[in-house]
Amino acid sequence: MPTDFGATRAMFYIPEGVVYLDGNSLGPMPLAAAARVARTVTDEWGGLLIRGWNEAGWMDLPARVGDRIGRLIGAPAGTVVTGDTLSIKVYQALASAAALRPDRRVILSDTGNFPSDLYMADGLCRTLGDGWRLVTVAPEDVADAIDASVAVLMLTEVDYRTGRLHDMAALTARAHTAGALTVWDLAHSAGALPVDVTAAGADFAVGCTYKYLNSGPGGPAFIHVAPRLAEAARPALSGWLGHEAPFAFDLDYRPGRGIERMRVGTPPILQLAALDAAMDVWEGVSMADVRARSIALSQAFIAGVEAACPALTLASPRDPAARGSQVSFRHPEGYAIMQALIARGVIGDFRAPDILRFGFTPLYIGEAEVARAVAVLAEVMATGAWDRPDYRRRAKVT
Repeated sequence: MPTDFGATRAMFYIPEGVVYLDGNSLGPMPLAAAARVARTVTDEWGGLLIRGWNEAGWMDLPARVGDRIGRLIGAPAGTVVTGDTLSIKVYQALASAAALRPDRRVILSDTGNFPSDLYMADGLCRTLGDGWRLVTVAPEDVADAIDASVAVLMLTEVDYRTGRLHDMAALTARAHTAGALTVWDLAHSAGALPVDVTAAGADFAVGCTYKYLNSGPGGPAFIHVAPRLAEAARPALSGWLGHEAPFAFDLDYRPGRGIERMRVGTPPILQLAALDAAMDVWEGVSMADVRARSIALSQAFIAGVEAACPALTLASPRDPAARGSQVSFRHPEGYAIMQALIARGVIGDFRAPDILRFGFTPLYIGEAEVARAVAVLAEVMATGAWDRPDYRRRAKVT
């Protein structure tokens, strides 16, 4: 049965008069999330107090919600767990993968990767010492850079700036042929396009949930470990909730079974409650339908912008099969242009040095929103409305 995007649109709160094209940075609030968090605060935290860990199922929530995410990324039940931040999960996955290839010393990534992933990789290499190093190459050069020195290939499937899409299956196969393991960051993939970590042979996958999965600002991250590695991967961050028996309070660490060992600290119950409610939106949604609709919307946007705004240069791949669910344009005054758009109710975002970024999320965006966004952008460019000092003044978050 085709996905009813009108029904999913009704499940979100979008302020009146706003065209929201920034779900690739922070998803809007699902209506059910507010009610669920309120119930968790009042009935569970308020009424049950500490009994909530058992009686409200708080302790099992990271794995239960992990399984719901697993359905969207092609991961078997029991191989995804939620909690902590994405940077922590990147570090965990990288450290575990590196330990499984002790005879090598290179973590390979690309220059389009999200800086935080690269920071975590560099920090891990510094901690490990003994010749470990992070090597980055241009995204299009990754395949040729995979050789026998590489221990771990760490890539974000969709480039956060341009939307360029890596071929997960092909690059994973190439890494495995060279004897390397893979860590895939799905921050801009999960909930945006069909992902199948099992079919692709991915060893580790991580991602955040506050973008296309709509868990709210600072929502918990997730980590997946392929079943073939689940009992061999030893977490560098050996937190007490990843222990085989946390409430035995042993002084020595024994890793839990499978994905449970990738838990670290106390789970953020209020944000997990919001994420659990947000996942309700995905019931009955086909990722193939989402992808087809996303491509149609983004293609319409590109055509409209290029026809009306010749000063903007497409930064994303023109082939929709080669990009994720976002479209980016370049302009030297990109920041000011985006502020002018936001002031007029069309919300995207800016990424240095010159990229205007727009996300297309069919769960709540349709043709009417795309047409309005194009019209407003055309007006801003034609009139020079962006050329104001207050639009050039940089805020802390761009």
